[in-house]
Amino acid sequence: MSQQPDSQLLNTVDLDKTLQEQSPQEILKFAIETFGNLAISFSGAEDVVLVDMAHKIDPDVEVFCLDTGRLHSETYQFIEKVRNHYDLYIDVLSPDGDAVRELVQEKGLFSFYEDNHQECCGIRKIAPLRSKLQEVDAWVTGQRKDQSPGTRAQIPVIQDDKVFARPNGTLTKFNPLANWTSDQVWDYIRSNNVPYNSLHDRGFISIGCEPCTRPVGPGQHEREGRWWWEEATKKECGLHSTNIDK
Repeated sequence: MSQQPDSQLLNTVDLDKTLQEQSPQEILKFAIETFGNLAISFSGAEDVVLVDMAHKIDPDVEVFCLDTGRLHSETYQFIEKVRNHYDLYIDVLSPDGDAVRELVQEKGLFSFYEDNHQECCGIRKIAPLRSKLQEVDAWVTGQRKDQSPGTRAQIPVIQDDKVFARPNGTLTKFNPLANWTSDQVWDYIRSNNVPYNSLHDRGFISIGCEPCTRPVGPGQHEREGRWWWEEATKKECGLHSTNIDK
């Protein structure tokens, strides 16, 4: 099994320049071979492309997803479809029940429509993700530069994740699909008979929690279907907060 590389030897800035020229499969292969303790973040939307690619490299690769308790029923069904299709164990992460209960009792079920989505996402997404990432040395996401021009246009293929790293530790983050377009993602899905969320057939492109996701119309950008009541250039839930911090 691969070992965590010495953080002093892994120059992510120089590596990014090299990996930018490589395919997602080559980037994933490098990530899996470099880090034994690595996990893929599966969002339950088109990130299944990463699962398909990684499964062909290492069938035992670790995969996790966030169950916020507010996902569409189609997303839950899709998670099970992926689990069965690849005969894969998926670590489904849930938020702290007491924290969710306290928020709902204090502010109701839809407070995010009034005071932005960060508080709810912090409890339902960020906290369980942070707990999970304390256990690994590297993680893989499905971020693409074309997903959100305001926050993702400059994302690297590999980076030091200082937001979720353990205290006095390091965490490496890979974005193998960074340079792919949505069309390339869907060409791969169709060419490889990869399962996908049935909501995509109903106009949903970027899929998150049910109250915060809606289909988009012709000519609309995919992120317009997420948190549509908020300022357009800051549409991140916090999982990739470094995109905004930059």
